[in-house]
Amino acid sequence: MDIQNSKIDGGKAFDWGKTSADYARFRDIYPQEFYDNIVKRGLCIKGQRVLDLGTGTGVLPRNLYRFGAEWVGTDIAPEQIEQAKQLAASAGMQIDFRAVSAENLNEPDASFDVITACQCFWYFDHEKVMPELARMLKPGGKIVVLYMAWLPFEDAIAGESERLILQYNPNWTGRGETRHNNWIPDIAKDYFDLTEETFYDIPVRFTRESWHGRMRACRGTGASMSPEVFAQWDADHRLMLEQSAPPEFDVQHYAAITVLTKR
Repeated sequence: MDIQNSKIDGGKAFDWGKTSADYARFRDIYPQEFYDNIVKRGLCIKGQRVLDLGTGTGVLPRNLYRFGAEWVGTDIAPEQIEQAKQLAASAGMQIDFRAVSAENLNEPDASFDVITACQCFWYFDHEKVMPELARMLKPGGKIVVLYMAWLPFEDAIAGESERLILQYNPNWTGRGETRHNNWIPDIAKDYFDLTEETFYDIPVRFTRESWHGRMRACRGTGASMSPEVFAQWDADHRLMLEQSAPPEFDVQHYAAITVLTKR
């Protein structure tokens, strides 16, 4: 399903379904510290019902499943949801995955204790979504906005990978990340209190193959390039890694977590 937004990549269409195979193999990359920073806040644990928006291949619910929460995961791309279902089933996990956009959820009032949104919050139509999330949360329920990104101005491999993406896709707006708290729309203040926001550095270990796969499963590459352009980028990126990256390496990232509490 093509998605277009004038504020994202200059309005260039992208489709996460095109990346689903790579996404399933290479985007399950969050270190344990990332999950620990959720659970230690008493979120996504036993006794809670959690909705994960933009779940993709179900990375968040699958990795937090062992903490005992009941999970529902939704995503706009049916291909992503199919991968999520297969990965969960192979691990013996009972997770309710559904192909539906955040704007079209129709859950009953007060259905969830926690709603998570990882790597996806800025994609939503917040004027429509925020009141609906408030409606679906129980009194005192939480929205947890999560994000992790490489730091291209500090990490040479990440910086060179970005340069190659921009060579083939110059309007890609996912470039140039620096440390910052998550962006929260003004309308959220009508329904939620900002309980907490923080960010922290977090190195992530890769091999050449896993970093290349991570970059293939990117909005600026696999989700939006034509097959011909993607093949050219793919060859150039592999060559760059063979020439300049060791077999294993850390890529410097930062992670951000924001907690909103329903009034």
